[in-house]
Amino acid sequence: MARLPRFVIPGHPQHVIVRGNNREVIFYENEDYIFYLNKLKDACKKHDCGLHAYVL
Repeated sequence: MARLPRFVIPGHPQHVIVRGNNREVIFYENEDYIFYLNKLKDACKKHDCGLHAYVL
């Protein structure tokens, strides 16, 4: 069953989870973490989005 669309209130924080398919590992090397963080930073700048916290 597909998930329902997220309920979005402009200006309010969202809790976002990123996982591999079937909870597979998505980071194998330190470079994978760095690549992900750089893409996350770029996306925040592009969409004028604040990031309060993250966990890798």
